[in-house]
Amino acid sequence: MGWSLRIGRLFGIDVYAHFTFLLFLIWIGVSYYLVYQDWLKAAMGMLMIVMLFTIVVMHELGHALTARRFGIRTRHITLLPIGGVAWLERIPEKPWQELAIAIAGPAVNIVLAGILYAVFTSFLGTPEALLNLSAEITEQVAASTAEQMVRTLFWVNVMLVAFNLLPAFPMDGGRVLRALLAMHMEYAQATNIAASIGQLMAILFGFLGLVFNPMLLFIALFVWIGAQQEAAFAQQKAALWGIPVRDTMITNFTALSPQHTLAEAAHLILQGYQIDFPVVEDGRLVGVLPGKDIIAGLAQLGPQALVREVMRQDCLTANPYEMVETVLLRMDQNHCPVVPVIVNGQIIGVLTRDNIAEYILIRRALEEARRRLQGYL
Repeated sequence: MGWSLRIGRLFGIDVYAHFTFLLFLIWIGVSYYLVYQDWLKAAMGMLMIVMLFTIVVMHELGHALTARRFGIRTRHITLLPIGGVAWLERIPEKPWQELAIAIAGPAVNIVLAGILYAVFTSFLGTPEALLNLSAEITEQVAASTAEQMVRTLFWVNVMLVAFNLLPAFPMDGGRVLRALLAMHMEYAQATNIAASIGQLMAILFGFLGLVFNPMLLFIALFVWIGAQQEAAFAQQKAALWGIPVRDTMITNFTALSPQHTLAEAAHLILQGYQIDFPVVEDGRLVGVLPGKDIIAGLAQLGPQALVREVMRQDCLTANPYEMVETVLLRMDQNHCPVVPVIVNGQIIGVLTRDNIAEYILIRRALEEARRRLQGYL
């Protein structure tokens, strides 16, 4: 979401354009002008890019609206130079739901390709002129701007279907493969297999990029990173599955009062391990003060500024019996780095991303030790 501009809202979902997409749009316009020395053609080139990314938005809406049918919200859709991303608030628990969400995007492109095929063959040309990729037919189609545009949009949809159904993360095909595998094995194992296949494809793309087209090197890097991120997310999900907040929260913590100064808060950071603090007045939670807000407050207001001037009053809270995965989702949605854990109005613990990460590392180490011990036995 950083460096993104909100450009609209569709079906209750905000659509953002990343600044790199806007730069890409300007670059296309300038490139067209330098080639044709005609601002009209430059504008047509930019219009074509806008239409292409409109198709991408419709593709992402296919995912988002299908996810909504299963009670999963979409935070937003972001346009990037390489395509679009629909940021779902969570991955569906049932594999068949993930399968439906994954194929919904390509299904939109299939429908759009069918509509464009019908429009072209009914009003603009023959099926052969649309489907034949020979240079001669391309030159004939280029004689008409409308024909050329419809033909281009048709093939864009076809290529989006083909590319997105490759069995590699972060493309839809990787999620389709993971969903099919998860019907027969654990989710984390299915993700690892799908991610490994995706990384093998990334290596293949990289080799082809070195031999044929350098653009494939960029795609290879995109696929490799996407596979790694998906595998890491699945490992986190598996590690936190069924874990209550009480097992991961910090119970030995320090609370600040609104009358403390930022200098005193900074001193507490230097004294110990805690960097995020609940703020309590008369035994009642009144806010939280994350470490990064302490640093920003020191720079902007000085060390004598009071905690109440900087603290966040719209903080989230949790109870010790909630699942960590659920609370982590709320932390993501509200950009909240620290969550006080409350019982009968009293703070009994604090949950932060750092201690969740430490819990995952400790649990993995214990599982590794258990596997080694079983191997010796």
